[in-house]
Amino acid sequence: MVVAVAAWTVAARALFASVVSYVAYGLLLAFVWIRLYAPDVALTEAAVGGGVTGVLLITAGKRLGALHDIGPDVRPGVGLKLLTGVLAALVAGALASVILLLPDPPPSLAPEASAAIDSAGAGLGNPITAVLMSYRSFDTMLEKIVLVLAVAGVWSMTADEAWGRAPSPFRRSRPYAPTIFLAQMLAPIGTLIGIHVFWTGANAPGGAFQGGALLAAIWIITMMARLAEPPRVDARWLRMALVAGPAVFLVNGLTGEFVAGSFFAYPPSVAKPIILFIEAFMVLSIAVALPMLVAGPSSEGSDQ
Repeated sequence: MVVAVAAWTVAARALFASVVSYVAYGLLLAFVWIRLYAPDVALTEAAVGGGVTGVLLITAGKRLGALHDIGPDVRPGVGLKLLTGVLAALVAGALASVILLLPDPPPSLAPEASAAIDSAGAGLGNPITAVLMSYRSFDTMLEKIVLVLAVAGVWSMTADEAWGRAPSPFRRSRPYAPTIFLAQMLAPIGTLIGIHVFWTGANAPGGAFQGGALLAAIWIITMMARLAEPPRVDARWLRMALVAGPAVFLVNGLTGEFVAGSFFAYPPSVAKPIILFIEAFMVLSIAVALPMLVAGPSSEGSDQ
């Protein structure tokens, strides 16, 4: 079923049908990850692949609707389309060959990661969170920086006169009643679940990205229902929230050089509280960054 839905997502000619298929594909993948005993990845896939990305694609599709009237001189030619298809096939073939040519058993960094976690004294019951925050903490921090850069990229595409005004992707003055009802029902429940997923991530499946993605999805739903308005892009609290996670992560990493002997190291006696402190700010940054990718600055100029 996953393969069939993936094929239909690519083959569908209508944009809306393709986006709906992509959302269904993300939800099916969440079940696959559950079957593979990876609930952390399943939570992220359901929130991002089946939720936030679907809204982002629908919003982008609505804005691309204005491009149907462009002239033939602007549309890509047959040669460019063929070149794009060939390059995509080459990349897909290279990835498939790397996977198929792996030795049996495949190489693993599990022993090294386990040793690094033990030496760091993270004191976390969830090994996935321990790996993300101890063994590959630098990569985890850079993932959050990528989100901030993505938001900056979206904001940079707006017209200069739109700055200082409210974003406007959710401009339906009277949302559908089912949307309002859904937002009213999901907002309090989803907020509690998002906070719980973050807090329990130290000892069970969950963590900062999963909890932050759930909170971001709830915020997007409330904005779609017009129960909350997108914030102004020049709001100081918004920019501070965006950079809070990476900034706190980097400060703690630099502090580890002096108190624990290496970059991104944690003193064993306080490792768990420090990791939870870092993840709390990462939840904030993720919960703010993902909706801002959907709610870019307005080009219509409605002062709010």
